[in-house]
Amino acid sequence: MASNGYRNGTGTNKGAIKPPASSNIRSSSFKSRLPPSSNHSTGSALRRTSSASFTTAAGVPGRVRVAVRLRPRNAEESTADADFADCVELQPELKRLKLRKNNWESETYEFDEVLTEFASQKRVYEVVAKPVVESVLDGYNGTVMAYGQTGTGKTFTLGRLGEEDTSARGIMVRSMEEILANVTPETDSISVSYLQLYMETIQDLLDPANDNISIVEDPRTGDVSLPGATHVEIKDEPSFLELLRLGEAHRIAANTKLNTESSRSHAILMVHVKRSVLGEEVAIPSESDKSSHFVKPPKPLVRKSKLVLVDLAGSERVQKSGSEGHMLEEAKSINLSLSALGKCINALAENSAHVPIRDSKLTRLLRDSFGGTARTSLIVTIGPSPRHRGETASTILFGQRAMKVENMLRIKEEFDYKSLARRLEIQLDKLIAENERQQKAFDDEVERINLEAQNRVSEVERNFTDALEKERLKCQMEYMESVKKLEEKMIENQRKHQHDGFMKDKCNWEGPGFSEDIAEVKKLLEKEIHMRKEAEKEVNKLKSQLGQHMDAGAGGDAEILKLQIALEDEVHQKKKLEEEIIILRSQMLQLTFEADQMRRCLARGGSGNAYPGLDSPMSQVRDSLSGHKTPVSALFDQVGVQKILDLLESEDANVRIHAVKVVANLAAEEANQERIVEAGGLTSLLMLLRSYEDETVRRVAAGAIANLAMNEANQELIMVQGGISLLSTTASDAEDPQTLRMVAGAIANLCGNDKLQATLRSEGGIKALLGMVRCRHPDVLSQVARGIANFAKCESRASTNGIRSGRSLLIDEGALPWIVQNANNDAAPIRRHIELALCHLAQHEANAKDMINGGALWELVRITRDCSREDIRSLARRTLNSSLLFRSEMRRLRIEL
Repeated sequence: MASNGYRNGTGTNKGAIKPPASSNIRSSSFKSRLPPSSNHSTGSALRRTSSASFTTAAGVPGRVRVAVRLRPRNAEESTADADFADCVELQPELKRLKLRKNNWESETYEFDEVLTEFASQKRVYEVVAKPVVESVLDGYNGTVMAYGQTGTGKTFTLGRLGEEDTSARGIMVRSMEEILANVTPETDSISVSYLQLYMETIQDLLDPANDNISIVEDPRTGDVSLPGATHVEIKDEPSFLELLRLGEAHRIAANTKLNTESSRSHAILMVHVKRSVLGEEVAIPSESDKSSHFVKPPKPLVRKSKLVLVDLAGSERVQKSGSEGHMLEEAKSINLSLSALGKCINALAENSAHVPIRDSKLTRLLRDSFGGTARTSLIVTIGPSPRHRGETASTILFGQRAMKVENMLRIKEEFDYKSLARRLEIQLDKLIAENERQQKAFDDEVERINLEAQNRVSEVERNFTDALEKERLKCQMEYMESVKKLEEKMIENQRKHQHDGFMKDKCNWEGPGFSEDIAEVKKLLEKEIHMRKEAEKEVNKLKSQLGQHMDAGAGGDAEILKLQIALEDEVHQKKKLEEEIIILRSQMLQLTFEADQMRRCLARGGSGNAYPGLDSPMSQVRDSLSGHKTPVSALFDQVGVQKILDLLESEDANVRIHAVKVVANLAAEEANQERIVEAGGLTSLLMLLRSYEDETVRRVAAGAIANLAMNEANQELIMVQGGISLLSTTASDAEDPQTLRMVAGAIANLCGNDKLQATLRSEGGIKALLGMVRCRHPDVLSQVARGIANFAKCESRASTNGIRSGRSLLIDEGALPWIVQNANNDAAPIRRHIELALCHLAQHEANAKDMINGGALWELVRITRDCSREDIRSLARRTLNSSLLFRSEMRRLRIEL
């Protein structure tokens, strides 16, 4: 009795093992042995080929490689064959397959690769198609073909697009991905033709009107071409996928008993690859010295290779498929073409003198694939159902015969005249441009010398004019001095003349009338002297009386003065006591609040930080016992905001410190913020931050500003009053970690406002935020990371809405290296904010190139895999998939999400 089947990998085998008849079939690796290529780099524009690449006419031998793939049972087989074991048993580790004849006998076959029903599409591509694609990139022709009974998964293996699930992509899509990742767009080209062979007519799937394409053979080389087929140049993967969708829409399929979507034609995808390479350097011996030689520069060559992917229509028996009418004619045509292919493979396997290539257009199209110059891989697909054992056995024997076919691989190289001409044109353009640059530099130098000469001439003229003006002024001054001296001499002469006239008049005055006048003047003078003495006596008398009155009232004035001094002392003492009462009351209420906070933390079992403040400084004051006002709110109601703000200007340092603490605690509650701002509290806090050097005052004032900055209306007021530049200055001056934490929290809150983006940069807010990382304190770094995340989020939102374009301001300010360095920080809050910032930055295509160069792509890939939060992982994955640059770079680096 038979064993439990192939799934356990064991079973009895009473049949003989039948290895392939040809002695050249080896159970070696499925990958082909190609001549070594001198350069597989994709970064250089031209690749250099070694001497091995210049294949002789004999070529390099390469056998057709065959893999077998088992399709899992479908729903109909699971029901109908539930009581029967599978007709095949796979031994993938031995690369063997057992075909059961009955319950006690089986036949064993060896293949280059045996793929179970659990083999992934990626595994199938790597062992079947990847070696062929690599050969095509090295300049060889290649063919990958799927053969098997209808409904066994040929189209799934070869042509699956994988739009819903990328892991389900077939060989066609994966081959094009690898080709695109390894070619250089500047020098290489890729073009595609998509055809179907239907009822022995070749039709263009990209142009349905072109439904009868002829085959042209080169009589000299025997190469087959289809000049009437549509050739589409491929630049990227999306355009190729769109081309495949178009072709699949035009391909003919029908519903049969064996397959609901049975292909009624052979699909043929031809990928033409043209690559530019450099030949090896040739040594030219010199005539004078045989030992010395010159090196001839390498010739530019072009390699033209072709990858043919063939999805054959399934072989079927009419009585099983139920085909009739036109479908019966289609089945006959399919079976005839497959039969012709089998005859050709039999003839090649047996080294027959005649190979019936011309019996079918399919064999003519595959002339280079079997017995030609192409590297060929064949995958045969089979089903597990014992009802189709005959078809399965026929498919296996087809694969066994194909393994005996030997091809001779050749590289097709041509001298690249166009590339050489293009390179010479580029060199000529460079020389012309260099000549133009030198000419422009010469003209600029001449212009500079002329301008310098003009400047010197102008300077000399200006100096001459200045000197002439100075000389003129000097002459004017000397002239004025001379005139002044002459005027003084003239006045002096006039005075002399007047003095002489006066002396003459005096002599004329002396006489009797003159003496009487003198006596009268003397009497008047004596009278005035007497009246003055009388007035002085009266004044002295009044002074003595006033002194007596003053002595009488001196006692009362002293008492009044003493009372005034005592009253002033009482007022000063009262004011001082009021300040002390307010301070003591605030201290008592603050201690009560901290005790309540500690009791709540202990009641929660000690988990979490007793002083939260990661996202907003002093935010713990916000929490209050349910249904009761906080102690700070009670102080606010009892004392009044204006009195508390007045204490900020007190001369006593302790009073000032306690007052700013109370304001900070009040600002933590949204209900108090509006009243504080209306009373001028924001202005007072900014003044404290600007004028006081006391570290405690600066720290608490910055915390209060951070709390007020949580309100959007207050954020604009802070900007208007110069708060951004003030916070930036404080960030650069402060060294205390707690002060820096408060300042960073305030700037982080401002970073979340879309309207302040440009102002934050122009007034140094972003630079100050990044500068605070020098502290390296975890709380400070957390606030810096939060600010960067807020800023990046606002930028992403503005870019999405079309408000801004261009590179991120964070990247311009040099924040990217620090972001990448801390993307995997041990502190969870820092890491979470940095991960969000990276995702937001990556959403804008203008940042992609800088992020790739800065190593951010690897961190984004890590986030998609290792981030603890599902929403961030999804955001990173969605961002990477939506960016063309990121997708291209991931293809180049072979990264899969």
